[in-house]
Amino acid sequence: MKKRRNIMIYPFLLMCLFLVFASSCEKDDVEIPSSFTDPRDSTVYQTVIIGNQVWMVENLKYLPDVVPSYRHNAITPYHYVYGYNSGIVAEAKATANYATYGVLYNWAAAKKACPAGWHLPSDAEWTELIDYLGGESVASDKLREEGTTNWYRPNTGATNDSGFTALPGGMANNISLMFGNIATWGGWWSATDDSGTTFGWILGMNSNVSNVIRPLVNKEVGLSVRCVWDK
Repeated sequence: MKKRRNIMIYPFLLMCLFLVFASSCEKDDVEIPSSFTDPRDSTVYQTVIIGNQVWMVENLKYLPDVVPSYRHNAITPYHYVYGYNSGIVAEAKATANYATYGVLYNWAAAKKACPAGWHLPSDAEWTELIDYLGGESVASDKLREEGTTNWYRPNTGATNDSGFTALPGGMANNISLMFGNIATWGGWWSATDDSGTTFGWILGMNSNVSNVIRPLVNKEVGLSVRCVWDK
């Protein structure tokens, strides 16, 4: 009798293994989007696969409200459009800077900005991207858009080999209370902060410099956002 029970359990185990294999295949076969439409505002974003990650190619443009450059807060979500100093969303969206460089977010806004299915990358996910591209000393060249249409000249070294197409949206500075550095510098928030402080980790790039920088920045500062696809 015992022998018969052992024989009968084999088909059951085989069925379990088949279900696990089928489930694994189903996850592996998930279609990676070549573009994505944000249902909140119908903005279409192109995407790029870099290593094991899928990134939006454009800076995020989600703009539920807008504040001028002199307003800053580390807790309340604030959204800025470079050079725009009023509070009318439609006017802000009509500017050339919005069309090209997207929105600047303080850290509180950045944490909530990405649409469903996407998320603000952690510092570890930025590290994965940079390591895949050869390290901090060379990654900026492979991430920056080529040419001088959206970067100040001469933008030496930029190849955009990754397809990431980094664009320098500048910042909303919490000290000067002004916008600054558009077309020469871009900073992108991570979802990782320095625990217990008012600072968060970012990825930064300068025109004509091959390396990226990874400093802590006050959460009140308005910076760009790139979203990475949920796996």
